[in-house]
Amino acid sequence: MSLTAWILTAGFASLVAVGLPFAFAIALCVMAVLLLVGIEPMLLPQTLVAGTQSFSLLAIPFFMLAGELMTAGGLSQRLVRVADVFVRHLPGGMDLAVILAAVVFAAVSGSAPATTAAIGAVMIPAMVARGYDKAYATALVVAAGVLAPLIPPSIAFVIWGVIAEQSISRLFLSGVLPGLLMASGLAVIVVGRALRSPMPRQPRAGVREIVTALREGVWALLAPVVVLGGIYGGAFTPTEAAVAACIYALVVGLVIERRLSFRQLPQVVSSAMAVSAIVMAIVAVSNGFSFLVAQEQLPTKLAAWLATHFHEKWTMLLALNVGFFLLAAVMDEVAIMVILGPMLISIANQFGVDPIHFGAMIITNVAIGMAAPPIGYCLFVGMAISGLKLWPVARAILPFVVMMGLVLVLVTYVPAFALALVK
Repeated sequence: MSLTAWILTAGFASLVAVGLPFAFAIALCVMAVLLLVGIEPMLLPQTLVAGTQSFSLLAIPFFMLAGELMTAGGLSQRLVRVADVFVRHLPGGMDLAVILAAVVFAAVSGSAPATTAAIGAVMIPAMVARGYDKAYATALVVAAGVLAPLIPPSIAFVIWGVIAEQSISRLFLSGVLPGLLMASGLAVIVVGRALRSPMPRQPRAGVREIVTALREGVWALLAPVVVLGGIYGGAFTPTEAAVAACIYALVVGLVIERRLSFRQLPQVVSSAMAVSAIVMAIVAVSNGFSFLVAQEQLPTKLAAWLATHFHEKWTMLLALNVGFFLLAAVMDEVAIMVILGPMLISIANQFGVDPIHFGAMIITNVAIGMAAPPIGYCLFVGMAISGLKLWPVARAILPFVVMMGLVLVLVTYVPAFALALVK
């Protein structure tokens, strides 16, 4: 391999292994290549700027802010209550309420960390108070939170749409059935667990309680209708939908529900900016990394190698899924998408994989990676809420990760799961 290839592979892996944040590791590798190979150093700031100039990427901070506003304004608590009154009397009723609330919240925030934090802050203490094991409660919230990359509108699909130059609206639709399939798998696991080791069931909610919960939660329930209805009704683009979600959450929180105050807004905006900055920093520096990877013709070389060793499409898809899963276990998913995106797309094109189907497969991998030990991002969000260490939560989440892997197999080899709703 060339010096550039060694720095971009072994050098990057070494920096990550010693604990350097991904954005810094990527930036150092890019700068090292520029200095050692003799490329103009101004390439780095140019690619940093170019990597963040896509209009579609504006959706990321706005969806993050929408999630924070919904949480601060009490809409997440209303969603949980609505979900609870409908399913609490069933086996695993409280568990099912977590899943249902996560699906609805994800349809507004588009963010797995925001969904995990919003639902976890309400449900983990409540589940522990009712006698649930804290590690299991945390694992369930994390597994439900990572539905967000699949349930539209999804930040992960926005990023992939920019990388792959595909319609973000069509990519959103490709995630609906995989997301619902994954939610159904979670429901099967929790109901089966409840039947094997029964927890005391809650009484069925009466009509008056259901009506009260719906009346109080109507603004929270209307949020996904406004966002998704606006996108597919042609009222606004996915990026504009993110802004609409923020305005909606702000108006409801400040004017209608009045559970959000102007005094809270600086903290809410600051929290959203912190998370958005992490994502955008990785996207920015990864653009330079991708440029050097392309200059070394690594995508072409890897595609040729795969064509030599994997003659069938199904074996190639299996190899990509295994490789992505192993990388996601030790690397940030956004970095994987931005760095390896052009390479993965080149390989998929060579084997004739539909680009929308391929996007659904990649984002299903992203969802699994956010929950999978040892560095799944949402694992650490759940651990921060519950105060637990990694090992208990990792052990409790394994059945959910296995189920997600089965969903990935279906999405990979049955394209209809991704394409049935795509026009």
